[in-house]
Amino acid sequence: MSTDHQRYSTENQADAIKVYAEKHGMVIVREYADEGKSGLNIGGRDAFGRMIDDVRNGVADFEVIIAYDITRWGRFQDADESASYEYICRRAGIPVLYCAEPFENDGTPTATIMKNVKRAMAALYSRDLSNKVFVGQCRLIGLGYRQGGAAGFGLRRLMVDDRGDPKAELAAGERKSLQTDRVILVPGPPEERAAVERIFRSFVELGRNEREIATALNRDGIVTDLGRPWTRGTVHQILTNEKYVGNNVFNKVSFKLKERRVRNPPEEWVRAKGAFKPLVEQSLFERAGAIIAARSQRLSDDEMLALLQTLFGELGMLSGLVIDEQDGLPSSSAYRSRFGSLLRVYALVGYRPRRDYRYVEINRALRRLYPAMVGAVLDGLAAAGGSVRQVPDTDLIWVNDEFSVSVVIARCKPTIAGSYRWRLRFDTALLPDVTVVVRMDVRNERALDYYLLPRIDVLSDHVRLAEDNGLALDGYRFADLDTLYSLATRVTIREAA
Repeated sequence: MSTDHQRYSTENQADAIKVYAEKHGMVIVREYADEGKSGLNIGGRDAFGRMIDDVRNGVADFEVIIAYDITRWGRFQDADESASYEYICRRAGIPVLYCAEPFENDGTPTATIMKNVKRAMAALYSRDLSNKVFVGQCRLIGLGYRQGGAAGFGLRRLMVDDRGDPKAELAAGERKSLQTDRVILVPGPPEERAAVERIFRSFVELGRNEREIATALNRDGIVTDLGRPWTRGTVHQILTNEKYVGNNVFNKVSFKLKERRVRNPPEEWVRAKGAFKPLVEQSLFERAGAIIAARSQRLSDDEMLALLQTLFGELGMLSGLVIDEQDGLPSSSAYRSRFGSLLRVYALVGYRPRRDYRYVEINRALRRLYPAMVGAVLDGLAAAGGSVRQVPDTDLIWVNDEFSVSVVIARCKPTIAGSYRWRLRFDTALLPDVTVVVRMDVRNERALDYYLLPRIDVLSDHVRLAEDNGLALDGYRFADLDTLYSLATRVTIREAA
């Protein structure tokens, strides 16, 4: 469970399972519970992981597993993942039963269909909730409220009620008490505010770099908000953080549905200017930013890469924090700005991170490819004699003012077993009459084939394709788009006498 509310508390689940077990003549010999954990993936669900390991390793001292319902087994975004864990248990001779579901998990076609529908509904619920939460967070950011995270040196978190009246200052680790309460940032103690001012003026007016400023602060016995000595990186973070001029910035990094952490480009940030009382003047902050930007502008691409290559040779690894801690080296943000991403920089200097971040570059390449794909569809429809127009804000294509077309690119993703999957995400708000799915090849460099899906058969905003999908989906599969273009062809009808 990820919350203490409603019927999903572990105590309520345990009571329901106990009643079910007694009714069916079973004895509960072991319990696995993950309190306060999300069911979006197996990460962090230590008890669930132990249970699966016990089953897989043949050390389970039980014959049946009882879960409250499908959602408590997990709200996995990939329904196949949920099914895979159940299959591991069933293969070991340990069936999984759901005591609050209206069907028996007995392997019949009806039970299989019901389980798949419930799994898809559980995943859809999480996605809808995630979108609603994000929209709500963006609205609160615009109103000047803080959405999580430490206040930072020189600032404090103040809890206010629904009218904006102050209630209490929150210490580190404390959270607001009521759902209607909000949190804002306010200036901290005078000595910390003076230290922030000192950092900016030392950097801008005295020409000292981050390392020199950190050394001076440590010499004077000033520590960070975490009680640690100052470093080049911690000073640099203050010089580049907009909250010190009163701006409320959100969505720099997103971690939606706990799938992957993504550093968003500046154009996707949500910003409310003047939300808090500033600690430094806007002009001073801008001058500091200009100095930081100029440091990297003075270096050529080759010079920046050479400096990073030397650092990589000395340390054997790289990261944004490591780069920010080096004197005489541009900041990690400067490398991102110059080369597009740290991953591209790492590749240029020959560093391969342990974690596979290739999907980031693939997604960027596909975003660059998308306009060309849409353009090719427009050209093909026009060449067939159709009248086409494109809605600028949505890229929706209207053909002959009779039907609409949307283009979606499906990235190829290999599974651990070596097969391939394509996950489709539709914008159901557009309601196109035909969705053109461009399924990419295994290298995600060119189109493998196309699916022409009519609106009536797009039943969900997410669809997962395998290499072969049966007639229900592959009946709409084509090697090219000639079938689509034929829909735009005008036919002359002879006038009848």
